[in-house]
Amino acid sequence: METVVMKFGGTSVATPENIIGVAKRAIMEKEQGKRVVIVVSAMGKTTDTLLGLAAEISVEPPKREMDMLLATGEQVTISLLAMAFKQLGHEAVSFTGWQAGIETESVPRNARIEQIHTERLEAVLENGFFAVVAGFQGVDSIGNITTLGRGGSDTTAVALAAALKAEKCDIFTDVDGVYTSDPRYVSGARKLEQISYDEMLELANLGAGVLHPRAVEFAKNNNVPLTVRASYSDEPGTIIQEVVTVEKNLIVRGVAFEPGIARVTVTYNKPFNGSLANIFMTLAENLIDVDIIVQSISDEFQPSVSFSIKEDSLEEVRRVLDVNKETIGFQSTEFEVGLAKVSIVGSGMVSNPGVAARMFDILRQSEIPVKMVSTSEIKISVVVPGVDMEKSANTLHAAYGLE
Repeated sequence: METVVMKFGGTSVATPENIIGVAKRAIMEKEQGKRVVIVVSAMGKTTDTLLGLAAEISVEPPKREMDMLLATGEQVTISLLAMAFKQLGHEAVSFTGWQAGIETESVPRNARIEQIHTERLEAVLENGFFAVVAGFQGVDSIGNITTLGRGGSDTTAVALAAALKAEKCDIFTDVDGVYTSDPRYVSGARKLEQISYDEMLELANLGAGVLHPRAVEFAKNNNVPLTVRASYSDEPGTIIQEVVTVEKNLIVRGVAFEPGIARVTVTYNKPFNGSLANIFMTLAENLIDVDIIVQSISDEFQPSVSFSIKEDSLEEVRRVLDVNKETIGFQSTEFEVGLAKVSIVGSGMVSNPGVAARMFDILRQSEIPVKMVSTSEIKISVVVPGVDMEKSANTLHAAYGLE
């Protein structure tokens, strides 16, 4: 019997009625002769509620204890879903992350999956039962509960699909697929029939919230067939695969954007070859993610390096730089907040010169200043004032014929 993995997000399991609906949908899949694994998130806004409770107790709660707290949200969902199956006349067994054999690295709040022991899941599936697994969590080598970062239930589902050699992995959400941009902010955004792993990975990393980046990375590395579809309908969703077979003429396939970006500029007295290594090794050791990096060295001006981070990391960056100022060897720092990142993504860029030039010209004509730039073979990202984010996204979406 083929195995299928079905993942349902928080809005899809927000109420007992929704949970019963999830059970009925999974039963339909099983009736087609499949072994079924269901991965679920915490109900509705449960995670936000738990974060709020922690904030009332502590300004800076220990990360290990936050993992213990946040992992409880999914545990509620799996037990209720297993009960729903029983009520509908079917057998199911619920598993927390560690019970499902998901081992992770020892990084609180943002751990990566290292391996999955599938013996317990296989035994349940062979008995004809549903396996209901808590997403977003696992256990490290010394037995600490860990979480995979926001949206990590997607990663759990794809990783399980890879480990179980599943026929497919369906990600059920409150949207009916992957869109050319976020339709809540970009008029004319439309659903894509297909998108490549690489394009989806770029969009996910650049702010598109449909899928967790690690989930796409897992799917690509293990060639897991992945579909994003709506939990409220039977309409076909968006297929994510290695090669796109429809709309192959599109140079740009999507526009992504992300608010809450800050720019940090570090100035030196004189050029020093170790400066870049010192600053970014120090930030990496403190688990601070850095995005776009621009270095400036000139005989006329003091050398400097600028980099972008998420605004919620700003205070930590300030602290780390101040504590390590002597080691890093810089003179001063400047911080700019209220920025946003806007990106265009498409595998067609690699064979079509002039895409960047056109993007910059479009933004210039719209009087939108570009503060930083980052490129790869299939994406171009710019940092712009936050107030211009939506205008930039809408303008670029229309200009590249995505409507």
